[in-house]
Amino acid sequence: MNLIKNISKSEVHVLKDQVTYQEGQVVSKTLAQNDAVSITLFAFDKDEAISTHESGGDAFVTCLDGVGRITIDGVEYILHEGESIVMPAKHPHAVYGAEQFKMLLVVVF
Repeated sequence: MNLIKNISKSEVHVLKDQVTYQEGQVVSKTLAQNDAVSITLFAFDKDEAISTHESGGDAFVTCLDGVGRITIDGVEYILHEGESIVMPAKHPHAVYGAEQFKMLLVVVF
């Protein structure tokens, strides 16, 4: 059974090194996806975004690198390396790379 994928097991990792910035893009790398949880790494180039949407689960975001802007219910929050925020289920939210920005997203359903 392979619950976590796309990353080697029994090895120490620096998560921000697991996903690479690409010019003009949002890059994602899925580590787990099932009915209970989704774990994804993202790298946003400067000024790239995921537009406003809603999720069926609580979304826990941790900034791994750079600066990101998280909007929840129209309120903006700035996230720096090492900081986290929870985007509650069924609330409109968006993510924007205020500069190059990497994040770990864990959604719990």
